[in-house]
Amino acid sequence: LLLASTIPTLLTYDPAFAYEVAVIVADGMRRMFVNNEDVFYYLTLYNENHTMPAMPPGAEEGILKGLYRFKPGVEGKKLKAHIFGSGPIINQALRAQQILADKDGVSADVWSATNYKELRNEALLCQRWNMLHPTQPVKKAYVQKLLENEKGAFVAVSDYMRMVPDQIAQWVPGGLMTLGTDGFGRSDTRAHLRRFFEVDAESTVIATLYALDHK
Repeated sequence: LLLASTIPTLLTYDPAFAYEVAVIVADGMRRMFVNNEDVFYYLTLYNENHTMPAMPPGAEEGILKGLYRFKPGVEGKKLKAHIFGSGPIINQALRAQQILADKDGVSADVWSATNYKELRNEALLCQRWNMLHPTQPVKKAYVQKLLENEKGAFVAVSDYMRMVPDQIAQWVPGGLMTLGTDGFGRSDTRAHLRRFFEVDAESTVIATLYALDHK
């Protein structure tokens, strides 16, 4: 996904659920075959079996722009956090959400991050416009507007290198704690591999508590 940043006409998505795939494919068909836009799409799909939920109301925009809140945390907790998950790793984020609520008194919202490249590119375009138009009203990027009123710590977890979610760190309030699969690792099961790279639910819990402690 990092190499995809070198191709401006490439839209790269890492969907977690079937409804996200449907929204992205429909958008691609519209833009490429109806509007004849000079773009093409790359979707990362997986062979990992997991439950496919219904689409939350109003999620289409966030799916295409790159980030939306999938499941809010439980109410009534003293601490607040946000976990960004991409692809099937979002299930580890959801497990971490439950552990944090049950054992640590943390309400963690789980967000589906479908496209870090798109979030970064749009933010850079806003930044460039503001730089070149200092007398005009400041434009805010989608990711800024989405997160500016959110409280607590932000953690991103994926099956990719940390540099993928790091692309949007400067626009996340208070910064972004990232987890990823940097380095080399081989394991007999996917669960063991994710524990090795520290991107499983328990590792996400530790990272979230660390991020909260360093707010």
